[in-house]
Amino acid sequence: MQTDFLVIGSGIAGLTYAIKVAEACPDKKVLVVTKSTTDETNTKYAQGGIAVVHDPENDSFSKHIEDTLIAGDGLCNEEIVNIVVKEGPQRVNEIIEWGARFDKEQDGDYSLGKEGGHSEHRILHHKDVTGAEMERALLETIRRSKNIQLVNHYFIVDIITQHHLGFLITKATPDVQCYGVYALNLQTNQIEILQSTVTLLATGGNGQVYRTTTNPSIASGDGVAMVYRAKGRIENMEFIQFHPTALYQAGQKGQAFLITEAVRGDGGILRNHKGEAFMERYDERKDLAPRDIVARAIDSEMKINGTEHVWLDCRHMDLKKFIHHFPNIYEKCKSLGIDVAQHMIPVAPAAHYSCGGIKTDEWGRTSIKHLYAAGECASTGLHGANRLASNSLLEAMVFAHRSYMDATEKIKLTDAAQPPLPAWNTRGTSHPKEMILITQSLKELQQVMSDYVGIVRNDIRLQRALRRLDLLWEETEELYRSTIISPQIMELRNMITVGYLITKAAAFRKESRGLHYNTDYPGKSELLQNIVL
Repeated sequence: MQTDFLVIGSGIAGLTYAIKVAEACPDKKVLVVTKSTTDETNTKYAQGGIAVVHDPENDSFSKHIEDTLIAGDGLCNEEIVNIVVKEGPQRVNEIIEWGARFDKEQDGDYSLGKEGGHSEHRILHHKDVTGAEMERALLETIRRSKNIQLVNHYFIVDIITQHHLGFLITKATPDVQCYGVYALNLQTNQIEILQSTVTLLATGGNGQVYRTTTNPSIASGDGVAMVYRAKGRIENMEFIQFHPTALYQAGQKGQAFLITEAVRGDGGILRNHKGEAFMERYDERKDLAPRDIVARAIDSEMKINGTEHVWLDCRHMDLKKFIHHFPNIYEKCKSLGIDVAQHMIPVAPAAHYSCGGIKTDEWGRTSIKHLYAAGECASTGLHGANRLASNSLLEAMVFAHRSYMDATEKIKLTDAAQPPLPAWNTRGTSHPKEMILITQSLKELQQVMSDYVGIVRNDIRLQRALRRLDLLWEETEELYRSTIISPQIMELRNMITVGYLITKAAAFRKESRGLHYNTDYPGKSELLQNIVL
């Protein structure tokens, strides 16, 4: 297939960008590709809401900027923070015009929530399924467009660059260019070329690298791994945000149900197994401290008391308001026999969000020409060492817009003619004889990352993880070279690459900052640096 604008991923970043380039260039083709169904994205599972200055009488850009910088612990790019906070209201108004319905008070004003790290109430939300509501509005807008094609069940194998034309490419090679991607059609099991003038990666996060995550099964870090293989720049991968309050279910692995931070914003209190409200011992902001502090506090309490979870106490909260604001959470707890009016909710931290990713500039441009990145797969400089709650959906929309502005100008100046691209080479490969080799390697990867590269780290754990990852990489590359491509081998390969990048960046950072806490270096270095790989 040939297209003018290729979009990999159908979350809020990908869909916002697709709508905008399609409207700006009605004579151009826009192709949106996703490896699952169109609505199966990280966006869909975003509960809490979107942070934006909506009430200037009680809030201000300067307050939102300051909250973001404090959470980012010295590593935010202040120019980017200013851009996102100040352009955010325009982007939110756009999605409201496209049909997104945020909760309102009885007087008609929008209901604004407050979450950890925020100094004011500024979180727009739709019950506790904000991401799903925004996704719905975007998809309805997409379906009205005549020049956008949605294609499901295509797994992107690799970005096509000069490397595939026979040239030697290194990280020092200038003007590496993206010509499109190789993609496995999961319905025909054939690898196809998707050739494009401009490509946007909106591939989401990488939570599946860990044993327990709030991310869906598709969040395997594909975009980051592909850009790294294509010799693009990857930044700050050590900053993995663990959401403090995922619903704890004994023996559960994979995707955990998220208990949004907004529950604590509305008055929920964290308690240990002695019934103590412990957060006051760790931070004066108590239960509304930034996520890195709350997650480490919970981790500490679990280790001190030898337990696998703590409790979130909502028994004192108004039940009617709780059900109205958090119907999804209420029903999930009820299905497990947890009556939130009578019982506390068992919670534990789970891998949630990657603050690092594909390094981009203020227009969403990566280090590879004609390739953009937006959303969780990108490292824009907004989050620094720790993301402020509910800033991610805002960032995705702002950089989808900025990428669209740059890409639509660039496509006018780009020669549509491209070199002929070689078909994918499958010679010398066969079907894998034992799928257990892939599934077992995946379990090992997730165990290594969870045990050695989790909330609290040290040099011994990181070096042990790197040795294990080296062996997993060698075994998987041999399997990849000798067998026919499958989604399972590609996801495993991508996740091992992402695991390596997280661990390598963590080993390079000789300090504790934001989401990266190393007991061998408990203090902060005076040198502020981003780890670029």
